Order: sequence, then structure tokens, then C-alpha cells
Amino acid sequence: MLQFTKEFIKKCKEKLSLPKPWDNIVIFLLNILLTIPVFIIVNQNLINPNWQLPIDRILLFIIILICFQLILRVLKTIIVICIFLYLIFLFYGTIFGEYSFYRVYDDYRSMMYTMEENPYPQDIIVSKLLPFPNKNKVLRAIDFQNPKVRNFALSATTKYFKETGKIKGYSNYRTTIQCFAVFKEVKSRWNYVNDPQGNNYIAYASESLQHFSGDCDDHAILMAAGVKAVGGIPRLIETNAHIYPEMLIGNKRDLQNVMYLIKKVLFVEESKDKEIHYHIDERGQIWLNLDYTANYPGGKFMSEEILGQLTLND
Repeated sequence: MLQFTKEFIKKCKEKLSLPKPWDNIVIFLLNILLTIPVFIIVNQNLINPNWQLPIDRILLFIIILICFQLILRVLKTIIVICIFLYLIFLFYGTIFGEYSFYRVYDDYRSMMYTMEENPYPQDIIVSKLLPFPNKNKVLRAIDFQNPKVRNFALSATTKYFKETGKIKGYSNYRTTIQCFAVFKEVKSRWNYVNDPQGNNYIAYASESLQHFSGDCDDHAILMAAGVKAVGGIPRLIETNAHIYPEMLIGNKRDLQNVMYLIKKVLFVEESKDKEIHYHIDERGQIWLNLDYTANYPGGKFMSEEILGQLTLND
């Protein structure tokens, strides 16, 4: 029995072994794919001496490359078997519309981009917050079912990014892209105007559409209503003397893809060399800043002090 097993394994190795030099090429490509993200992680967690020539970083990359090369050489047969099975899985996924070759490329690209950009998460928002000021009045003001608000949001989605949601790989983020279209339209037209002195005037979203003017809570209400009108989940954050909107974009994997969309597809010029700002709540969900202080979703927070939050998920 033992002899039969050895012979069977030997035959499998012979059948799955790649002819020279293809085995070396496969191992080297796999090595590069593994080395780059590991190098980025290690590099970000090491103190940078800021030498004129980054010799330490070059040596670090070479060391990681050699280590992976040695490991992959030892496990070459197992790796070839795994790659063979994985390719079969991807062929099946590509034909039947599941996890395809494109999704692998898209996930790797998004992961690499997010790691390089060093995203800027804020502290987790705990559930113990102060009551949201004028909660009932604000909820009534977010009249997303009003035909004026709905029609405005729809017009924004036909004006901006209409074709992006149809591109392969982005269809899962169509609602997010449409919410970004609402953000872009509101941002391009909003005019900040203070409330009457001594009076905290709360304008309905449908009312703000007449002149696209008001203070921070009016902007937050209009943005939340527009996002809600196209299927997004918004919330309002209260800080010291400021209220701003956020929208739910999903989990950390979604964050990688959404960051790529913002920085490389939808808001390339606006977000160039800038960080993406967001909050992670107590359930691990990620909320992207939509304040008017930036020309792209995920702009810098005006204030990081959080006193209360109001979520529209009904």
C-alpha cells in the first residue's frame, strides 16, 4: 500500500511538473505577486531613516524576494497542483458568472492600491453617544420621498458617472457610484449661508433645492436625502458646532474597491495626493465622509470630535 502511494504521488508529480523553463517562470511570477504586498506591509511598519539612497529598502525587498523564492522552490509540486485547481475554479467562475479571472485581477489591484495609499481610518464610533439635536425635525426635513428630491437625485445620476456603473467589475457598486453623482452635483452648486442670528433654521431637503444654499445642517440634510433617494444609506454626524453627512459603503473589502473608484476613476483630479477619510462603526461597517469641505467623497473631517449620530436605514 505504501509503495503504491509513493508511485501514485510520483506519477502526479511527473504529470503536473512543468517543462523547463516554465516552472521557473511560474515560480518567479508567483514570487513577485507575494513579495510586493509583503514588502509594502513591512515597509509601512518600519522606521524610515530617510537616507538619500534607500539602500535599506532595496535590501529588504531582496531579502523578502529570496525568502519566498526558497519557500516556493521547496513547495513547488504542491504549488503547481494548487495553481492547477485554482485555474479550473476560475475557468468555471468565468463561464458561469461567479468568481472570475477579472475579479482576481480587480481584487489584487484594489488591495495593492489601498495598501500603497495608506487609508486614514478614524476611531470607532461607539454606540454611547449624546441624543441627536432636533432629531424629529431633522428626520422630517430629510424628505427623500418628495418628488422634487427624487427627481433631483435621478438627474444627478444621469449627469455624472452614468456609464461607469455598467463597466465590468463596477456593477456591484452602482448604488455607491450613483450616490457619488449626487455628492458631485450638490457640491458643485452649494452656497454656504448662515442661519438667521439667534435662530437654528432647519430647511427641508426639497426646500434647499430651490437655491442650493444654507448652512452645514441644511447641506447634510440635502445630501442625506439625495443619497437615500437613490438607495444609499446615509447618516448625519454631530460634532461641536458642525453637522455633516456620511454614507455606508460596506466592509473593508468594499473600502478597497471604493477607494480605487474615487482615486482612479471618478474623482482623479480632485483626490490627487489626498487621503480618504472614513469612520468604522462598532459593527465593522465603513462610513465615508461626504462633507462639503472637499471636492471628493472621503475628504478631510472638519472636526474629529463626535457627539452624536443619526442613521437613516429604514
